[in-house]
Amino acid sequence: MAGKRRRNNRALLTMAAFAGLCQSAPAAIIGTCTITIGTSGTMTANPTIGILGSTQAGGQSAGATITANSGLCSLLNLLDCYSVSAPAPAAFTSSPSGGGTNVTFATAYRLDSGVSTPGSTTQKLANGTHTVQVDLTATKSSGIFPAGNYQGMVTVLCE
Repeated sequence: MAGKRRRNNRALLTMAAFAGLCQSAPAAIIGTCTITIGTSGTMTANPTIGILGSTQAGGQSAGATITANSGLCSLLNLLDCYSVSAPAPAAFTSSPSGGGTNVTFATAYRLDSGVSTPGSTTQKLANGTHTVQVDLTATKSSGIFPAGNYQGMVTVLCE
């Protein structure tokens, strides 16, 4: 009888250990991801004043530095790393009267001076320090942007 109990205990222990290895852990990133804001961007108007954007002549991308450090990313060969994205805002943070109506926003970012990526698209980050340049474009579907000061804020995400 004692022999059977040992085998059953070993079988249970083996199944418990296996079950522990098979459980998913979607939020198991152990580490840090720090975003340091660098330069503010500048949006300028196109000749017809229907687009304001940092990629227009005289505009400037905003800049930031991201430092990712995930122990699991290193141990599991980049299996569980952080991702970066920069989705478009829903509205200007400030604009003159009528400046924020009939406007759509689009963002793009470049990671480590690479190719331009749509803001809502995520890219995996390897451990280390990375530079990111972010562009914001506001397009008025009808009319022109009235004169005045405009401010838009893009949130860079590291998750």
